[in-house]
Amino acid sequence: MRILIVEDDREAAAYLVKAFREAGHLADHAADGLDGYAMAEAGGFDVLIVDRMIPKLDGLSLIRALREQNIDTPVLILSALGQVDDRVKGLRAGGDDYLPKPYAFSELLARVEVLARRGASTPQTEPTVYRVADLELDRLSHRVTRSGQEIVLQPREFRLLEYLMRYAGQVVTRTMLLEHVWDYHFDPQTNVIDVHVSRLRSKIDKGFDRPLIHTIRGAGYMIRLGEGSER
Repeated sequence: MRILIVEDDREAAAYLVKAFREAGHLADHAADGLDGYAMAEAGGFDVLIVDRMIPKLDGLSLIRALREQNIDTPVLILSALGQVDDRVKGLRAGGDDYLPKPYAFSELLARVEVLARRGASTPQTEPTVYRVADLELDRLSHRVTRSGQEIVLQPREFRLLEYLMRYAGQVVTRTMLLEHVWDYHFDPQTNVIDVHVSRLRSKIDKGFDRPLIHTIRGAGYMIRLGEGSER
């Protein structure tokens, strides 16, 4: 089971990610509503766990936006707002279940497993091969080619490209990359991302007429077919 946790409390999110992984499940984390929306929209999750009070896009607005796009991944709302009216608002916004804080992880796990079973009739499976224009990445063989030409990547470069291609056409923020490529839940205040993106560009785009990896000024990075980067 693959779970997305949308929670701005990094300590609480780290606890949940660790607990779900120890229970044998995969868990990803988004620290705000916009990142959560981008990741949920890309698909591949069995259940979303969404806190109501998150920055940039609050939890209920996030759920409504997903439902408006006909994204029906089951959502469990996890919130300190636990009154009856709060639960009703969450369910009417498109949530499938509502668990007030504080909670017992055993109950949360049971509820998530129930939601996953309900959604199993329309599973969202992640592809084994990603393609953007003439670039192809095979997740099983760890092989990358562009225009049929094999490109040799280091493990971190492969993870970085895989993550960018998973969200092709969407802005991937530095926070998303730090958490999901480097497994950092804080900003180390280094240029590690810029260095790796530069190395990846030199392998993916060098020698080809049209670049695929773009810098979106003030936002992050995007992989798509286009004329150039916004800087």
